[in-house]
Amino acid sequence: MTRPTHLTSDGAACCWIPLFPLRCETARQPELASLPVALVGPDDTRRVWQLSSLARHAGVKPGMTVSQAIGLCPALKLCEPDPVHYDAQFSRLLTALGQVSPVIEPAELGRAYVGTDGLERLYGSVEQIIEAIKRGTRNAECGTAEESPLACSAFRPPRSAFRVGWGIGKFVSWMAASRAKPGAAVIVRSGEEGKFLAAQPLAALPLDSDTHRRLRQLGIRTLGALAALPEEAVVSQFGRAGRRLWLLAAGRIAERVVGRVAPEPIVAALAFFSAVGERELLVHALDRLIERALRDPRRSGWRVQVVRARAELEHGASWLVEATLKDPSADRARIAAPLTTQLERSPPAGAVERLVVEFTAFVPGTAELQLFARDAQAAARAGRRRALRSAAQEIKLRLKRSLLYHVIEVQPWSRLPERRYALIDFET
Repeated sequence: MTRPTHLTSDGAACCWIPLFPLRCETARQPELASLPVALVGPDDTRRVWQLSSLARHAGVKPGMTVSQAIGLCPALKLCEPDPVHYDAQFSRLLTALGQVSPVIEPAELGRAYVGTDGLERLYGSVEQIIEAIKRGTRNAECGTAEESPLACSAFRPPRSAFRVGWGIGKFVSWMAASRAKPGAAVIVRSGEEGKFLAAQPLAALPLDSDTHRRLRQLGIRTLGALAALPEEAVVSQFGRAGRRLWLLAAGRIAERVVGRVAPEPIVAALAFFSAVGERELLVHALDRLIERALRDPRRSGWRVQVVRARAELEHGASWLVEATLKDPSADRARIAAPLTTQLERSPPAGAVERLVVEFTAFVPGTAELQLFARDAQAAARAGRRRALRSAAQEIKLRLKRSLLYHVIEVQPWSRLPERRYALIDFET
């Protein structure tokens, strides 16, 4: 197993399919296209997650309870989520886009960024690059044979579902894709970012609810209104996060597309003779599968960073959870802990017929190297120091000067407090 190299790109095209899981269900069951349809949540099956336009016209909204939704629309067709199927279809779409550019960064189900730097030598102008991307997505939707240079079979969403946006940086390309009509593309030329972004709504920024509320209270409704404020004023109110928001709104920052690292996963699977619904048996099976995957020779010399568990359920449904380990590990208990937590929090909606564990991302080193790490108390002290340094930088950024000091003992024998202690800047 080799460590792949990250590829990056400033030029970005965003390919977006709204309501991707719901469209996958409609593609599998064409009769749903003429019905009001609701997809229940993968984490909470008591609430609706994604809705068709007919369901929305009936007054149903995402997040409603199933009983509320049916009360508003008695003809509502409820569909159980099949996350394994959605993930497989999205992977096929990424494979098709990967034939256009080597720099592909998935963002969420149905949305991916394509790095376009250097593609003009292959395809020509920006318009021709976008046409190449559209050809790739058409192959994905039409089921082109895999021998095709832009192949991706068995994925058939409506052709009008794809929207493409192009710009410098991921944020601009995403905004362009969100403004594109179904089946069309919006291009934001270099130097036109500020003008294009000025009219976009404030909700387009990656805001938390508190920051969004405060900005709305200040009368800021668009990105142009935010960019018109002095950068220093925004930073003083919202800190480092405010500076990033201001730069995004003004079109002054271009986040690069980072090519995905896709090492060959390590997979361990278990098929049950009869479907299993007991949580204790599933936890035990997860432990055994993780242990089996850790013994794979390809794992030697690597720690696991991302682990996922998926299950095939009775009646064709599925279940999928994924965890990114904050501290990559080769210890079975540490790897199993987040999966067990998610299993308790959002268990499969039915009995499990087949259970699979996959290690999909790795970092160098093995668990034995952890023996040489500092003890837990030293690690905790280091974490507190990092947190204090970050807080001190935030205060200095907002107030333009540092107000935090260390108290150190310089003349402990002196009877005068002024000589006994001294203050030094926290950062030194």
